[in-house]
Amino acid sequence: MPIRLPATAAVLALAVLLGGCHNAKVLLPPNLRPPSENTGDALKLAQLQLMQASPCCSNFADFSYRSMLPWQPQKFVLGSGSMVANLNGTQSYFLAFRLPTEAKLPYRVAMKAELNGRWLHASYLFAPTVVLLDEGFQPIRSEDIGLCEHMGWSDETSGAFGSLSIDSARARYLLVYSSAEQQSGKTYWEQSPTSFSSSSAASLQMNSTGSFSIPHGPDGTLWVGMMNKTYEKALDNAICKKAAKGEGVLNTLRTALPLPWSNGSGGKNGHSPSP
Repeated sequence: MPIRLPATAAVLALAVLLGGCHNAKVLLPPNLRPPSENTGDALKLAQLQLMQASPCCSNFADFSYRSMLPWQPQKFVLGSGSMVANLNGTQSYFLAFRLPTEAKLPYRVAMKAELNGRWLHASYLFAPTVVLLDEGFQPIRSEDIGLCEHMGWSDETSGAFGSLSIDSARARYLLVYSSAEQQSGKTYWEQSPTSFSSSSAASLQMNSTGSFSIPHGPDGTLWVGMMNKTYEKALDNAICKKAAKGEGVLNTLRTALPLPWSNGSGGKNGHSPSP
């Protein structure tokens, strides 16, 4: 025979279920709950691990450039277990590549740093510095790559994007590391709950609302390779800094498309004169 709950028990069970609707912590998945980890602690631990590592290289000629630059962005995880360089007194994980001599100049190298953490306020990024070298391992150019945030419909189009243009025929090698300035810097990030897609795991890594500055750290995931259309489109639509405040859409339209009654040419009562 089916077991029937007493009326009182049924009412209590229903009350518990309804009460749970007002308790966000019960219904929210782990990605949307407040972060339990401390960003500062995770960052300090990563910095300590890097400082305790023994560097392998301190001169540009010391690095191995056997790996060819990927023909499209490829994923590299830099952190514990990776080789460490000491450049200009700063320790950093690194990547070293041979550049394709058959590529037509100029061409672009794409880069994307992923959030290292599940929440914006508990995340940091590996921000790259690049050095272009000639065949004698002499530097041609060195620069910190600026990163711009883009949240797309997939993990591939979500992250902090940057690029490097290579226009010198002398360029033979590319070294990627993170300078002291990059490791102590931040990247502007704009995010709100209304912008996430359930199909993107990266877009679930968000806080409540507003804009943020994501700190840079010593380790993380970095995609590097020749620029492709997917990365180019994401970079073209990426957010690099907070947008300047305007005067509103209507004022912009009035300026761009002046109406007859806005420049004094209209007749009485705001109507245009009859032809």
